[in-house]
Amino acid sequence: MDLAEFYEKVYDTVRLVPQGKVTSYGHIAALVGMPRHSRHVGAALKILHEDSDVPWQRIVSSTGVISSRGPGTTGAQRQAEALEAEGVHVETTRMGQFKVSFATNGWFPRTLQEAQQDAQ
Repeated sequence: MDLAEFYEKVYDTVRLVPQGKVTSYGHIAALVGMPRHSRHVGAALKILHEDSDVPWQRIVSSTGVISSRGPGTTGAQRQAEALEAEGVHVETTRMGQFKVSFATNGWFPRTLQEAQQDAQ
């Protein structure tokens, strides 16, 4: 699978994540058949245009922490606000990070086929 095909599979899979739910970069990577490529999932989402229909905000780290976009950026804050607008509770940790609960809002279908069936 080349990079463009991988990115398109990532976008198609992220579109399946229901509103009000979150999953991890690693879970998306596993669903598209590339379980060791969670960082590539992050890279694919990072280059999306602002007007994209891909709900990038629903993808977080494997611990539920919203990843920083680098020093001096507001990406984590924007992602937290977008999730809260969907009804996802976002807490602020003692370290000042934003975090979501997979127990409450997690979306972890076992297979891509299961995810596609759930979306119908």
